[in-house]
Amino acid sequence: MTRLIDRPALLCNNQSGSYDLARQEWIAAQFAEAGMPLVANYCLPDESIPSAARLAADGIDTLIVWGGDGTINAAVAALAGWDGQLLVLPGGTLNLLVKQLHGERDLDAIVGDAVAGRIRRTFPPSVGCPAGRAMVNMLAGPTTVWAAVREHVRQRDLAEAAALVPEALEESIAGDPVRVAGDDRAFQAISMTPSDEGIVVDGLHADGATLLIRHAIAWVGGDFRDGPRERLTVRPQVTIVSDRPLGLLMDGEQADGDRRVTFTLEPAPVAFLLTGPAT
Repeated sequence: MTRLIDRPALLCNNQSGSYDLARQEWIAAQFAEAGMPLVANYCLPDESIPSAARLAADGIDTLIVWGGDGTINAAVAALAGWDGQLLVLPGGTLNLLVKQLHGERDLDAIVGDAVAGRIRRTFPPSVGCPAGRAMVNMLAGPTTVWAAVREHVRQRDLAEAAALVPEALEESIAGDPVRVAGDDRAFQAISMTPSDEGIVVDGLHADGATLLIRHAIAWVGGDFRDGPRERLTVRPQVTIVSDRPLGLLMDGEQADGDRRVTFTLEPAPVAFLLTGPAT
């Protein structure tokens, strides 16, 4: 049987929530002991994500991405069309994509399955639009400003986080709402999550004092999807409209869109490796 991993490389982010040099060395040792020594190590932010051409030139077939959802998203964007594969490991704060792909399993278990060959290749669903792609979640609306507050909290820059809170509150209350085209209901943000059935579309509420507090806690505490929301639809394509250009958040990374943006369910542009039992 041909093994899927032969010449791996590691991409890590030393700014991610779970980075530890000893763990990085442990990952490298596990692959080396299994006869698959790392061809290269790339560490953000000091180094950049390698291009598909560079990986191909070095004969690398697997890029092990040890970082958060934002790091994985950046790797997917940089390597779209590459014929290799990504093995993602939990190295961030929430690790939402890792959990979707591997289940509630820790780094040791995922690496153990990978080096033992208990892996399979797939192209998971994603949400794409002209501004980019989300593997975990795409968010549109004025409350995306809370992402900046959350990032400062994660970096333990509490003074800067506190300075941004008034703006986040103002945008949540008075920012131009967003709507699904053809639906009159308005929301402070609309969440779009890729699934095998389609894009799961939820409207997020933050238009009252209690809802606003719950929304802010969900944002700053980690996963904004834990905040107050309403299921709107599940479909392969959805168009979001607003009176102002849309603020977007793609797997935690901010971007800008037009006043009318169409989002489409698409297979990921690069393959991923899954571990654990097949479902």
